[in-house]
Amino acid sequence: MDRVQAMQVFLRVVESGSFIRAAGTLGLPASSVTGIIKRLEKHLRARLLNRSTRNLSLTPEGERYFHRCREILDLIDDTESSLHGSAEHPQGRVRVDMPGGIAHAVILSQLAQFQARYPDIYLMISINDRQVDLIQDGVDCVIRTGSLHDSTLVARRLGELRWITCATPSYLNQQGIPESLEDLQCHRAVHYFSSTTRRTGELHFVEAGDRVAVPVAGTVAVNETGLYIKLGLAGGGLMQLAEILVADHLRSGDLVEVLANMRPEPVPVSLIYPHHRFLSPAMQAFVDWTTELFSNVS
Repeated sequence: MDRVQAMQVFLRVVESGSFIRAAGTLGLPASSVTGIIKRLEKHLRARLLNRSTRNLSLTPEGERYFHRCREILDLIDDTESSLHGSAEHPQGRVRVDMPGGIAHAVILSQLAQFQARYPDIYLMISINDRQVDLIQDGVDCVIRTGSLHDSTLVARRLGELRWITCATPSYLNQQGIPESLEDLQCHRAVHYFSSTTRRTGELHFVEAGDRVAVPVAGTVAVNETGLYIKLGLAGGGLMQLAEILVADHLRSGDLVEVLANMRPEPVPVSLIYPHHRFLSPAMQAFVDWTTELFSNVS
């Protein structure tokens, strides 16, 4: 059995969700595809797919095998392409996970530049504010903000984001402009929470060189940056977030910064990937481009 071909057929079946569709894209008879998968399962002594008349689904063993196969086949592609000058013309697929705010404010606005520079790289962008398992989820790298704690990962510092406190003019006209941290007792905030940060009701500042966390009342908490900004623009209260995410709203006057003399500390931004992950020319190109991009916005 050609194990590399079997892996390729298995991935195509999973990605297409059908033996027949996979056979069509591979140029093979459907019976051949079915036979390859049966021989693969027999070789592995494990059932990879749950089959029904309507759909296919991966077994737990199939899920693990799927992600490993994709890594192996990507590595083979990268190794072969490296013999044909791929360092100068990188090609292949890179899957990256990042927060929605960074995706919209930094990456997507410059994506055409990346595509023009690297036309043979297929970029898969997933937007997520929660932590992902890079191995289990089949992700090559992630962009994350804040402190990092997982020593099993390689982290490359991209830069840092300036954080501000802001609100709409209508909200400030109603509640007053806070001039001190004590004034925040009379205000409310839109709260944000994440899978790693459970405390939602505090705003953070630096006063006289000291970091200060101030509880601020609120009536709603969200875990997605776009929704957080929408609630703030709707007059929901004070927001605290990276300046670049609302730069257009600040320029237009839809939002106004407050307590600028007590801005929170800048938040680091890092690109993370597993220690054992092969840094392909395509992934290296994305890492270098992202680093360059953040050097212009930090």
